[in-house]
Amino acid sequence: MKRSAVGGASPLIVIVDRGGSKPRRASSSSSSSSPPSSPNTGSARPNKKITDRLSGVIDAVNDRKLPPELRGQRNAVRSETDILNVVEQRIWHSMEEGHFENLPGKGKPLDLSTNPHADPAEDTLYRILSRNKCAPEWVELNKEIRNNIAEWRSVLKKAWACKKGGDDSKWMELSGALKLQLRDINNKVFRYNLIVPFGRQMFGLKWEKEIVRLNDEEPRPVEE
Repeated sequence: MKRSAVGGASPLIVIVDRGGSKPRRASSSSSSSSPPSSPNTGSARPNKKITDRLSGVIDAVNDRKLPPELRGQRNAVRSETDILNVVEQRIWHSMEEGHFENLPGKGKPLDLSTNPHADPAEDTLYRILSRNKCAPEWVELNKEIRNNIAEWRSVLKKAWACKKGGDDSKWMELSGALKLQLRDINNKVFRYNLIVPFGRQMFGLKWEKEIVRLNDEEPRPVEE
């Protein structure tokens, strides 16, 4: 027996088996659920458009950094050497055309009393220190660190000779003291890197690398 609903309601189908079992209720095809659409599908396209636009802007900015001769050919620029070649060509062309002739101050000594590329406050400070025969703190600290490293490596070389000579007890004693001195030197290097102008930082010492350096300095046996 089948019965359907009337009046615009969703159709209902009741199936009765002849064997006397209880009626079963089946949903109509119109009420079948469809798989939910992913909420991220709609937002993926705008995100991709924004990413493409940002990539285009970055490419345009990087392209403007190149010399006019290389603009639009970023894929052809393999290294900084290609850019330097363009700069060298410009300099040679300018020299051939005489652009460097009759420049102001030609044949006169350079005025090194001021540095036009330095910060005015720093330049004034350095001139005051120079007049009083003083140097900036980082300059003095640089000299101190280099002297300490030279002395430390000299002692390390002597201790290494003791180890190679079979005096392990002397090597253990000296190596312990040298490791403590190495830590003090690296602390000075760390402080130096904090106060030095950008681009003048230095690396600290590493025990393993210093030992490798000593091994490399040892004379190799000559093969007959």
